[in-house]
Amino acid sequence: MKRKRTRPKGPKKRANSQRAKRGKGNPYNRSLHVLARMRRTGASVTAAAREEHIDPRTVRKYLKGELRRRGRATRADRRKRDMLIPTALGNAPVSVRGSKQASQLGRYMSAVGKYLRTGDAEVLAEFEGQSIDGHPLITDADILSSLAQAGALTLDEIYAVPEASS
Repeated sequence: MKRKRTRPKGPKKRANSQRAKRGKGNPYNRSLHVLARMRRTGASVTAAAREEHIDPRTVRKYLKGELRRRGRATRADRRKRDMLIPTALGNAPVSVRGSKQASQLGRYMSAVGKYLRTGDAEVLAEFEGQSIDGHPLITDADILSSLAQAGALTLDEIYAVPEASS
């Protein structure tokens, strides 16, 4: 009859160890930080993972579809992001697919903020007639101004917060 293996005696590892303090959450989110750093700086997987304090093998495990050979990142992805888009009734959550659409929405929100600060409607001309996920981008200066005055337009948050399940 085999003896049951017991845990070695000694001090228990504490949850708030140095390794846990260094991390930015779960490994998937940390891998996304590595991918963003790779796209931003052009660094390899190994170099970016070292900067983010995560093993490159973990990054490859979670993001193998976003990496090319020789440890380089693809230019864009098709991952889904829950973001907020301005509509006639205020900000509405939408599921944006891909980094290109997410970047377009970020540029639009930046242009709306610049318009509201300066009153220069020229910055909105780039987005005339465009839509994201079936929602047309509002480029009418009067509508944007009235939404901002009513407090229905928030520009400081572009990612939708997931609903807590109860």
